[in-house]
Amino acid sequence: MKRSRMVFTGCLSVLVFAMALLNGCTLAPKYTRPAAPMPADWPTGEAYGTEAAAPGNRAAAEMKWEEFFTDPELRQVIAAALANNRDLRLASLNVEKARALYGIQRAELFPAFNAVGAGSKGRTPADLSYSGTETTYEQYSVNFGVMAWEIDFFGRIRSLKDRALEEYLATDQARRGAQILLVSAVANAYLNLAADRESLKLTTSTLAAQEGAYKLIKKRYDVGLASEIDLRRAQSQADTARGDVARFAQLVAQDENALQLLVGAPLTALKLPSELGELNPFRDISPGLSSEVLLSRPDILAAEHRLRAANASIGAARAAFFPRISLTTSFGTASADLSGLFKDGSSTWNFAPQIIMPIFDARLWSAYDATKVEKEISLTQYERAIQTAFRETADALAVRGTVNRQLAAQKSLVEAFAETYRLSNIRYAKGVDSYLSVLDAQRSLYGAQKGLIGIQLLRLANEVALYKALGGGA
Repeated sequence: MKRSRMVFTGCLSVLVFAMALLNGCTLAPKYTRPAAPMPADWPTGEAYGTEAAAPGNRAAAEMKWEEFFTDPELRQVIAAALANNRDLRLASLNVEKARALYGIQRAELFPAFNAVGAGSKGRTPADLSYSGTETTYEQYSVNFGVMAWEIDFFGRIRSLKDRALEEYLATDQARRGAQILLVSAVANAYLNLAADRESLKLTTSTLAAQEGAYKLIKKRYDVGLASEIDLRRAQSQADTARGDVARFAQLVAQDENALQLLVGAPLTALKLPSELGELNPFRDISPGLSSEVLLSRPDILAAEHRLRAANASIGAARAAFFPRISLTTSFGTASADLSGLFKDGSSTWNFAPQIIMPIFDARLWSAYDATKVEKEISLTQYERAIQTAFRETADALAVRGTVNRQLAAQKSLVEAFAETYRLSNIRYAKGVDSYLSVLDAQRSLYGAQKGLIGIQLLRLANEVALYKALGGGA
């Protein structure tokens, strides 16, 4: 019994020594963050004005969405979407799955201790028995030990563990990216709904005015004071407005359906906007002085974690060329009688190390080549994510640098056409001009008013796009 304990102590010492090696080096290449393939500074020029270089307010990545969106009704809609949206829920579940898979891979570094109880009973016929007589035997055992634990001398399992960790972190960043996309999508759907409702209100009032003008001209036509061509022109203008009313009513319904899908719940308990002017302005954000702020975007961080994972895969592929050492050991008791399992002299032990040395396996070289190509693919995807982020931000800055000038020009245009329409009505009523001038002025005013709504929508949507491009919303 004493000798068995000494053997068990020796086996346990081997296990402790092997576990101490878990902190050893791996064969994975040393990771260095690649240089970002984008300009260090934001673009400048007439389109960008001074917005790109101005320090401005807080950075978007440091500002939560509740701070950026100051309108209380919009914040309620976004909060409902974050609580109920199925796509975001799937992204969160994928994070939980990746974390569990990382836990499984990390556990491979440590031995799994098992307790095994077994019993058997059999009969050997006389012609097969060494004694020449029929024999019945029984055997019972209880063992505690480790089964086929690979000792990670060359870091294969550690590299696989590192890869699983990076994949988990990439999945978590993907969830953050999904939240940013959801927040911006809800905000854009909310803005589109407000713009289309405002356009519907405009077309409805335009239709009412044109129908009134048609009735007036119809009366003048009936008494011979207006020509038939004036009557038909007025009718065509009213019919056009009637078609626009139906079209914008359709767009409003579709906007509500799109917003309800994003929210993931009925919209009955939420207050929806009737026009863009009702919304509180968004909080000002700064892109910063350097484009390096983009490196903290969730999609770029996720791409970098995938690059790190590919780098760790190279370490696992390299380690496959070296010997793999596994250990099986157990300590227990065995007896021919169930009642004798724990009596003196019934102890048993087993110590079975194994080493496997690859001599020739062409698959190992192909696997190693595949990991190197995988790293190049991940590097290309990482660089492309950076370039895409820079382009998105630069586009948003270009819009921000010019949209206020567009808005001012469009407002002036609306005022000019409104005055032209007023004067055309006076001239027609006095018989100085034909009704064609009135129709042209009315058509121009209507188009300018719709254009103004479109530019107001562009300005607000671009603020959301810039906030998203700079990594805000998580």
